[in-house]
Amino acid sequence: MSYQLFYAEQSAAMGVRVVLEELVQPYELIETDISPNSPRAPALLALNPNGWVPVLIWEKGAIYECGAIVTFLCDRHPHAGLAPSVEDAERGEFLQWLFFFSSSLQNAYQMTYYPERFCQEEKDQGSVKQRSLTRLRELWQVVDDAIGDQQWLLGSQFTAVDIYLFMLTTWLRDEHGHPRVQEFSNVSRIATAVMKRPSVRMVYSFS
Repeated sequence: MSYQLFYAEQSAAMGVRVVLEELVQPYELIETDISPNSPRAPALLALNPNGWVPVLIWEKGAIYECGAIVTFLCDRHPHAGLAPSVEDAERGEFLQWLFFFSSSLQNAYQMTYYPERFCQEEKDQGSVKQRSLTRLRELWQVVDDAIGDQQWLLGSQFTAVDIYLFMLTTWLRDEHGHPRVQEFSNVSRIATAVMKRPSVRMVYSFS
């Protein structure tokens, strides 16, 4: 069993790659240019008409959307314990945070980086971006409050949602006026712990 992953640095595909490393699964990266205004590879568009990564190819097909891929991989390889089982009481919370990260938080980042996608007139882009900064702070505060004094987002068990949390903290940029991760002490604590994992150090090239 082996996977192929349409991949680009500084994208959500990095989180999927960390999951694959944690699962100790063989995979091949398909390096993909997703820079603004660049034409998308026909092979990518054939699998994801949106032209976004990640896209995961497996022996019976392909799947896109980061949250869906993470759930798919965790369920397919339960031995690693990266997700609560469907019978586990924490399964609902696991899915809650995956959806929260992949929809609410990622959407707030999209508003920051691509404000033109959220308004009709160019004159309104500044307002969209300003609202995105407020929204990012609000949403990260929700996560920080939910963590409280827990070791990980779901409590005592490290799961794929902690990887997702870490990935999204790496998207915070001073040049865009984003809040700093240190403003959210619990988020920062978990992100720092995730950063120390060998899988993350390899994918993110931390020394």
